[in-house]
Amino acid sequence: MISRLLFLFVLISIITVGCTHEELSENDKILNSLIPDKNKYILPDETDYKAIPQSPVNPLTKEKIELGKMLFFEPAFANEAKRQDLMFTFTCSSCHVPESGFRPGRMQGIADGGFGFGRHGESRFKFPLYHNDSIDAQGARPLVTLNVAYVENTMWNGSFGSEGHNKGTEKMWGVFDPGTARNHERLGALEGQNIEGLIVHRMQYTKDIITKAGYKELFDKAFPDMPENERYSRKGASFAISAYLRQNLTNQAPFQKWLKGEKDAMTEQQKKGATLFFGKAGCNSCHFEKNLGSMRFEALGVDDLYEHGGIKTGPNDRRNLGRGGFTARQEDMFKFRTPQLYNLGDSGPYFHGGSIETLEGVVRYFNTGKNKICVFLKVRCLHSSSLSV
Repeated sequence: MISRLLFLFVLISIITVGCTHEELSENDKILNSLIPDKNKYILPDETDYKAIPQSPVNPLTKEKIELGKMLFFEPAFANEAKRQDLMFTFTCSSCHVPESGFRPGRMQGIADGGFGFGRHGESRFKFPLYHNDSIDAQGARPLVTLNVAYVENTMWNGSFGSEGHNKGTEKMWGVFDPGTARNHERLGALEGQNIEGLIVHRMQYTKDIITKAGYKELFDKAFPDMPENERYSRKGASFAISAYLRQNLTNQAPFQKWLKGEKDAMTEQQKKGATLFFGKAGCNSCHFEKNLGSMRFEALGVDDLYEHGGIKTGPNDRRNLGRGGFTARQEDMFKFRTPQLYNLGDSGPYFHGGSIETLEGVVRYFNTGKNKICVFLKVRCLHSSSLSV
């Protein structure tokens, strides 16, 4: 009798526990109402290749991704440095540092012409014997190479890629930026940009170089059907690096885990921030894609990189014009693509010119309303700090 009663007690306990619903916090309830369709923001698993946006001519494979990851960190192809003693001293990761959210750990990344590094790239500086104009450095704050599968037209001005916002801009491909002529090949925005990037960043790939570096077999496995003249070249390297970057997803972020049902993945403070982001603050009016970015181009009135110590750039740099520097349309002037937001806490400064040091500073900038005046006037506020609002 006692055994039967004990069995019933255990059974009732199991049923009771199984039927107990997890109590939602007030912040969870608000977020649930603000994000009724959570699938809209859930990033796929990095091994679910079919679910990741990709170029039709460069489908994702395990072999390409593994090769691309190795090339991203490989200095053996940094073989076109301007000085012999600085050959093989830089990689893609010199400016896209994983520990810094895949951005440089300082205001401006330097590949060829830089020396030193530090822990996160914060101690990489211009080599004294290089002239400012001879270094390999971007004239705008490098963008994060995370979740780029969801970027239809790459770069701050969206100039790479034949689809999306670049339909109808064919006459401008290659006009101001010769590299954008690559759009005519219709390889995919990331693939085309990375071919040009390997040229700009002084990295060369030939069959002989690839073989001597020990990568020939990996190229063969990744591209068995690609003609050899393309396989052992910047095109093959770009396709591999692009594949790696496309599956470089922040699908383990606390917000991602919360979206998938782990209510304790975010702290209550983080949930409060999310309720503001998707609610009162309206941040998601621009940051509304899966990567918390979008293809919206906005003029925010922030400074350019040369105004904050950037070298190999200046007031006449077309990159300062944003989308208008590519399209030459007046209505596009000083408008820049809305970047993705994951892992930004790992590395400031922010905006295309690195004009604001902290995320708190970014939020304060938006709160002042100064940027809204710039948009309303449809001109760039050259000295936004002088505005009184």
